[in-house]
Amino acid sequence: MLTIGPFNATAGLRHAFFTREGGVSQGIYASLNCGPGSRDDPANVAENRRRAAQALNVEPDCLLTCYQVHSADALVVQGPWNGTERPRADALVTNTAGLAIGILTADCAPVLLADRRAGVIAAAHAGWKGALGGILEATLVAMEGLGARPGEILAAIGPCISQRSYEVGPEFFETFLARGEENRGFFRQGRGDRLHFDLRGYVARRLAQAGVRDIQPLPCDTFSEEERFFSYRRARKRGETDYGRALSAIALVQ
Repeated sequence: MLTIGPFNATAGLRHAFFTREGGVSQGIYASLNCGPGSRDDPANVAENRRRAAQALNVEPDCLLTCYQVHSADALVVQGPWNGTERPRADALVTNTAGLAIGILTADCAPVLLADRRAGVIAAAHAGWKGALGGILEATLVAMEGLGARPGEILAAIGPCISQRSYEVGPEFFETFLARGEENRGFFRQGRGDRLHFDLRGYVARRLAQAGVRDIQPLPCDTFSEEERFFSYRRARKRGETDYGRALSAIALVQ
């Protein structure tokens, strides 16, 4: 798993950007697939999540992830889910000790956030659609509702697809350009009418515009680093029918 120094230096806070290593799943899911929405053996997913919860020092049923739908919906949680159905959202926020809140990704950007003084944490799923639609700002608003202040929040952007690997078409570019001419800077010309989009840079810019001053990005590429990361785009290019999901999570520990 990958971590960042400022979070590690904070008493009572645990976090991890888990790689695909260290689990029990096989084949295209090898090995730490934590996605219950995948078609992996549910028993393997449960064991992988148990291992992740142990690394975060929480009970397995206190490791919470939502049903992600590329929305701008951030959900405040105060305890484990009632039943097995996960709520639909793309960010979780809490100030409750003993809970680990997480996001599942396979190219999208996982963002972990913490106001260490207020004791408020969040995990957000920032794909291009969610980032463009305002998931990061919605997450910060939810954190503020629990007493956090944007200027005190530390944000870590975890492993995601890099610009060199994120090839898009002109219609994608036009969608961003319609939201503001300044978005042109997140695209680099590729071959023909193809362009390359800087998701990590775009997420960082949205956080900064919302008042977050301390933003720590991890320089990883989920698409090209196959031994370490799952990738939706890589799986699609190979014609694979499914793909593993990596967990990124943060917890206030007692």
